Amino acid sequence: MSVQTNGFTRRQFLRGLAASLASSSACVESVLADEPVSDQLGQALPRRLLGRTGEKVTMLGLGGFHVGSLNDRKAQALIEAAIEGGIRFFDNAQQYQHGGSEAKYGRLLTPKYREHIFLMTKSLARDADGARRDLEGSLRRLRTDHLDLWQMHSVESPADVEGRQRDGVFQVMEEAKKSGKTRYIGFSGHRTPLAHQRVLEVTDQFDTCQMPINAADPSYHSFIKNVLPLLLEKNMGVLAMKTLADRGFFGQNRWDARPTGVSPLIPNRISVTEAIHFVWSLPVSVLITGAESLDQLHEKIGLAKSFNGMSQAERQRIVERVADLAGNAVEYYKA
Repeated sequence: MSVQTNGFTRRQFLRGLAASLASSSACVESVLADEPVSDQLGQALPRRLLGRTGEKVTMLGLGGFHVGSLNDRKAQALIEAAIEGGIRFFDNAQQYQHGGSEAKYGRLLTPKYREHIFLMTKSLARDADGARRDLEGSLRRLRTDHLDLWQMHSVESPADVEGRQRDGVFQVMEEAKKSGKTRYIGFSGHRTPLAHQRVLEVTDQFDTCQMPINAADPSYHSFIKNVLPLLLEKNMGVLAMKTLADRGFFGQNRWDARPTGVSPLIPNRISVTEAIHFVWSLPVSVLITGAESLDQLHEKIGLAKSFNGMSQAERQRIVERVADLAGNAVEYYKA
């Protein structure tokens, strides 16, 4: 019996996915990691090209949300472990703990490491005035005079995109880049590929895009299938997030301690190593990890160091193993 997936049989769907991922192999080569290099902070993780920016960023980045939820002692330990482990890319957003996560970076990260790291944050603003306030507030809390990347955060729908453009957010972001308050600009979102597609339809101003990329994604409202090829065509940097579906691969929902009712994909179907290496085998510039503990961070650093590629056939097998469980119970954040 054929399983229907967005109007296609599962067999048709998987054939199409195989062709899509196979065609990305050449693109992977264009961003694949260099050999690890030493810098003033020690041995850095391998770096990948951030699209048309020409910047090379470490293949693993530290997410700001979980850092912001820790007390200063634990947050400092996580930041120092990231630096020692070779991470030089640090993510954040104005909304995380209502600016609290940015303030932690401002106290614990930038005073010591600003000139050695790639620093990004994001704004949820829906209008020009809000975007300007967010930018100034982020710079103040992060204790820096410029960002390396500022992103329009969490686009939710085509209408949301059109509203932010109409109400001046796009213009403010372009102004921030021209003024030097940020070197690059981008956008993020996790609700639906339709929102990302709309951004790419209405403007070419953005340098990067942050979105969910994981082994379940190709089988349900897929960013990999519907957005990644467009980003590669435009030579944009690709920031991978929710690579374990924000606990969804473990049968959990970050916002609800109760089980989701879906059998955990890890370890029942695939391993953490397979899940993370699947993402790095695609043409992503950086995988942003939402590490909640030193153990989780050390695990991801170890996986970055051990990564040596994955064939299209291996990726296909991983997708097939989890395809029948894909959906909102796993990727709860999708529309």
